[in-house]
Amino acid sequence: MSEFVQLWVYLSSTPLFGLTATLVVYLLAQAVYTRVQQAPWANPVLWSVLVLALGLTVTGTAYPSYFSGAQFIHFLLGPAVVALAWPLWLRRAQLRKRWGRFAIASLAGGTAAVASATALAWALGLPHDVLLSLVPKSVTAPVAMGVADQIGGIPALAAVFAVVTGMVGALSGKYLFDAMGIGRDATGWMARGFALGTAAHGIGAARALQVHPDAGAWAALALGLQVLFASVLIPLLVRWL
Repeated sequence: MSEFVQLWVYLSSTPLFGLTATLVVYLLAQAVYTRVQQAPWANPVLWSVLVLALGLTVTGTAYPSYFSGAQFIHFLLGPAVVALAWPLWLRRAQLRKRWGRFAIASLAGGTAAVASATALAWALGLPHDVLLSLVPKSVTAPVAMGVADQIGGIPALAAVFAVVTGMVGALSGKYLFDAMGIGRDATGWMARGFALGTAAHGIGAARALQVHPDAGAWAALALGLQVLFASVLIPLLVRWL
C-alpha cells in the first residue's frame, strides 16, 4: 500500500499525469459512447469532465498540477478548430449558393441567444455583472471570456455558462430536432448542424461531427459566424445600450 501511495504521489506531481488521465478517461468514455450507439446522454465530453473533476476532488490533486500536463491537449484546441474548415471547404459550392441565408440565420440565432439570456437573468434579478456574463453564453468559451471582459462581465463565469450551454445543446439537440420533424436528408443535416453550431458552439459542433459529416461541416460554419458576429456586435450593442 505504501508503494502505491508513493507511486501516486510521483505521478500526480509530473506533467504526464494530466495528459495520461485525460486521454485514458476520454477514451473510455468514447468507448462507452460508441457502445450505446452515440446516445446523447453518453456524451464523452460530459462524462470525461465529471470523472476527471471527481477524481481530482477525491485525490486532492491541485488543478494546476493536472493542467501542467493537460495543457498539451489544450494547445491542440486551436489546430482542431482550424481543421473544422476542411469539411466546409469540400462544400464550398453550397456555401456560395446559400451564404446570405446562412448569415441571416446566424444573426437571428445569435440575437435569440442573447435576448433569451438577458431576459432570463433580468427576470431572476441576477446581479449586473452576472447578467453580462450570460450574454455571450452561445459563443465558444475563449471568445465568451473575451467578450465578457470587454462588456463588464466575469470571464471565468462566462466560460462556465458557455460550457454548460454547449453541453445542454449537445445533449438535447437530437430530441428537439426529432420533435420538430427535422429530417435526416442533406437539408435536414444542414439544419441540424447549423442549429447546433449556433446554439451550442464547439461542443455542439463536435457532437454534430460525430453524428454526420454534413452536420459537422455546417456546425463549424455556424460556430465561426457566431464568433465573428458576437465578438463585434455584442460589445457595440452593450455600449450603445
